[in-house]
Amino acid sequence: MQMGQIGSAGERQLQSEYGTEDRAAKFYSDQMLDHLNPMMIEFIGRQEIAFIATADASGECDNSLRAGTPGFMHVIDSTTLAYPEYRGNGVMASLGNIRENPHVGIILVDFVQDLIGLHVNGSARIVEDPVLRSEIADLPADHTNGRIPERWVVVEVEEAYIHCRKHIPRMAPVPRHREWGTDDVKRKGGDYFDAKATPRHDTDDQFAEEPATAALTQTMSPGFSVVPAGTSGN
Repeated sequence: MQMGQIGSAGERQLQSEYGTEDRAAKFYSDQMLDHLNPMMIEFIGRQEIAFIATADASGECDNSLRAGTPGFMHVIDSTTLAYPEYRGNGVMASLGNIRENPHVGIILVDFVQDLIGLHVNGSARIVEDPVLRSEIADLPADHTNGRIPERWVVVEVEEAYIHCRKHIPRMAPVPRHREWGTDDVKRKGGDYFDAKATPRHDTDDQFAEEPATAALTQTMSPGFSVVPAGTSGN
């Protein structure tokens, strides 16, 4: 998105080609903000799951899951939010992309109560936990199983807008115990997709010789079950 213009040049071109300018203009004017309003802030404060999209300097994309107890994604003010990064599999794909390219896209989805989603797009930076904690007095200190973040991703909000409920399934939380802070392959899911034994197309020895293990989700991921349409699930 260019500064001062809502929507990308590509969006505008396709809207013109497919004749959707009027619908798009209404969405931009009615639904898209450049900050978080009180209802968005309240919504973020009760979510347990966020999907984070990043890309490196060349535009190669990655999408990752972050999760935790309600409030794990902390709203600092109407234009700034932060989420924690814990010890994970050591790859740091999302953080590596942010180091090269600060643009991030976040979507939070309420699968349980309101069946609605919120997009938050912005510019991110990486801040070590002690540094951010010294700057933000109310930064959450109560984390699952006593885990402390190693660092935070701080996002300056540029766009915030609704994701409609049309295709969001209703789910119901179910109790699920997680063990965190382990390098035990089995506890992390083992080689669930049989990647270790699958021949690679590349010929780079450094990848061919390294065992592939299932990635460890970096924060608490609650369990959910899908509730059939027509039932409340509450």
